[in-house]
Amino acid sequence: MILGYARVSTVEQNLDRQLDALTKAGAEEIIQEKITGTKADRPELNRLLDKLRPNDVVLVMDLTRLSRSTKDLFNLVEQIEKKGANIKSLKESWLDTTTPQGKLMFTFMAGISQFERDLISQRTREGLEAARARGRKGGRRPKLDQAKKKAIYDLYSQKKTPLKDICDMFGITKPTLYKAVDEMSKKASA
Repeated sequence: MILGYARVSTVEQNLDRQLDALTKAGAEEIIQEKITGTKADRPELNRLLDKLRPNDVVLVMDLTRLSRSTKDLFNLVEQIEKKGANIKSLKESWLDTTTPQGKLMFTFMAGISQFERDLISQRTREGLEAARARGRKGGRRPKLDQAKKKAIYDLYSQKKTPLKDICDMFGITKPTLYKAVDEMSKKASA
């Protein structure tokens, strides 16, 4: 079965152009959704994925209707392939896992994407190692305990010590200072 998936981001937008293209391309059933593509939970897309059977084809007008990121796309294609189904895009002809050439192209694109993620990870590790060699630590700073938060609040409330000096004393950033002050002022007023 050929299952079409049509999506627009807002209720005001119209699905007609997608519906016409998917019908013309042979979609036997079209799942429609009006929700932003950045949402991880898209009920109608989930319904389509649950419906898939071996040899079904998910047909989309273009990849932006299906996903907003490469990572999301690869996850969706993996879910589709686990069901024994295929995916085909009308706009991106290279995405057609119903053909050996399409599978090759998708595998190639997935490989490039994985290579890019690995390079980013490698550069991050190298940057952290270089920072450590210079005496700096990477990662999150330890959480402030209540005694330090109280001291920060007291210094801030006295309005005698510059914010930068308070931050330097405790090894924190201004947002962390404001968060501690906000938390302690709520406790003081309770």
